[in-house]
Amino acid sequence: MSDIVRVGWVGLGDIGKPMATRLAAQQSEAGLALGVFDLAAAPVEELVAAGAKAAGGAGALAAGSDVLCVMVNNDEQVRSVLDEVLAAAPAGLTVAVHSTVAPGTPAELAELAARKGVRLVDAPVSGGVMGAGTGELAIMVGGTEEAFAAVRPVLDVLAKKVVHAGPIGAGTRFKLARNLMHYAAFTAATEAQRLAEAAGLDIVALGEVVRHTDALTGGPGAIMYRDTTAEMAPGSFWFTTFGHLRQLAEKDLDFAIALADELGVEVPMARIARERLAPGLGFPEEQR
Repeated sequence: MSDIVRVGWVGLGDIGKPMATRLAAQQSEAGLALGVFDLAAAPVEELVAAGAKAAGGAGALAAGSDVLCVMVNNDEQVRSVLDEVLAAAPAGLTVAVHSTVAPGTPAELAELAARKGVRLVDAPVSGGVMGAGTGELAIMVGGTEEAFAAVRPVLDVLAKKVVHAGPIGAGTRFKLARNLMHYAAFTAATEAQRLAEAAGLDIVALGEVVRHTDALTGGPGAIMYRDTTAEMAPGSFWFTTFGHLRQLAEKDLDFAIALADELGVEVPMARIARERLAPGLGFPEEQR
């Protein structure tokens, strides 16, 4: 039996193309053989030039693959691809769905795949186009140990951080939790920009300061070291550590909200943060 893992890739969009290009560049070293398919001809031609083989469709690609990766836009497209794949897939194929889908979708797809003797994992990614191109993504995987082991040689080429989050669907739930923070932080950033602009400040320079200091402090991830969200015991390490953080945060939030009131700027995210930071960190009710 060949040691080469035959990898099929469906979806060569903004993230899928650099991910597939990364696989094409590393396939010999990693013991992979890459085939690709996309409805658009141009990205397929680019991947062929990079060393991949083109397939005539998702079903044909699945028929000759050990691992099939799917990176399309939404649930509807994932389901459409899987219908074609399962019509042609050999038993023993493992499908990795990299698209971010609804929480219940992976389990539904895994059940359909199992009827054909096909394994399926949900393996959404984080790290954007830049991480996709450099192989520095984080990939969060939901599925059985067997299915995870089957896709791991491919994921190790694509990502610096691979997490087996749990059973099917866990990868998607992990990604949704991560992106909740991502986009809530974006919303807070727009609020900060409006406040800075109203105060007569250069908001481009504000962005430069944020990127510089987040690279040093770790941004929101800097508080995410506890292994529980339960209330903290008074006097514990985290109670003491977060006590200092809370003091600084509440002081600065009070000042920012006062400035916003003075300038007539709406800052609902700041007000929610002022109210919810202490309980969110885990301070007991009597300590809030």
